[in-house]
Amino acid sequence: MTKLNLTIEPGKQEFSYTRVFNASPEQVFKAYTDPAAIVQWWGPRYLTTTIEKMEVQPGGSWRFIQQDANNNEYAFHGVYHDIVSPSRIVQTFEFEGTPGHVALEILTMERQDGKTLLTAKSIFQSVEDRDGMVGSGGESGMRESLDRLDELLKEAA
Repeated sequence: MTKLNLTIEPGKQEFSYTRVFNASPEQVFKAYTDPAAIVQWWGPRYLTTTIEKMEVQPGGSWRFIQQDANNNEYAFHGVYHDIVSPSRIVQTFEFEGTPGHVALEILTMERQDGKTLLTAKSIFQSVEDRDGMVGSGGESGMRESLDRLDELLKEAA
């Protein structure tokens, strides 16, 4: 399994990460833009993800709802700003449990020696917002999601 390289610099209102997947940019892009794929990898394993809305086009919106074993729900939503298949997605991200704390996410998929280098940057409105996201389980959820994405891409190969 490829390691996630996460960069969280003190005092900055952003974080970034890279991860290499043994799949083509087209496969990684599809996993990020196909609702049938999203529900298989998005979020920690103990949560079930459903897609309420996913309009993958500039100006389109998305909303995902996660549910735990006790029927607690956690919803997330955003707007797609730029979609360039198979290399770039720019979108906003907001956890509805803390409304008003919107992040701008920029994802790029780059072909590299038969694999894909995924680079992501999340820019928050403040350092406090960024730290809150990282501290609330965002980092572990992101790591587990990307591990699940890697498993899904291996199954598809």
